[in-house]
Amino acid sequence: MLKHELRKKYKNLRLELESSYISDLSIDLANHVLQIPIWDFFCFHVFLSIEENKEIDTLPLITILQGKDKNVVVPKVSGEHTMENYLLTDNTVLIKNKWHIPEPVDGLQVPEEKIDVVFLPLLAFDKLGNRVGYGKGYYDAFLGKCKKETVKIGLSLFEAEETILDTHVNDVKLDYCVTPKKIYAF
Repeated sequence: MLKHELRKKYKNLRLELESSYISDLSIDLANHVLQIPIWDFFCFHVFLSIEENKEIDTLPLITILQGKDKNVVVPKVSGEHTMENYLLTDNTVLIKNKWHIPEPVDGLQVPEEKIDVVFLPLLAFDKLGNRVGYGKGYYDAFLGKCKKETVKIGLSLFEAEETILDTHVNDVKLDYCVTPKKIYAF
């Protein structure tokens, strides 16, 4: 399928999900992350969920990371196709932006080259490690600034599509994608 078709399909599938079901799947997904060999790393970038879009709840994942004394970094949109990254602490104040994304008001900014692992939001992905996001390009631009060896992990409520037909040269592939049922390694 093409990206625009996948966006429509998976936005509609999400709308059918009950919040309690998403919560249960999010816990399963966070527990699956424990099986990925990333625990020697120190700095983890995690997106904060858009509840209105019925995204995966990343709070269980963040709780696991903080419980393992990892630095958790969260994004803040800072311009067109750009994000800044801030250390998430007990004192971090979050407010929702115009897209309903919770963002830090301020705090300790973390440069992209310090980030070891990035957990990526997505709508769909394929068996080759290609992903479909919301189409704004924020994460592709952000990943372009990260070091080459940064581990990229997609988080999905749904299983892989066979192939995304209209991938581009600038699309950044995943190293892993975690679903409530399975871990895909690419």
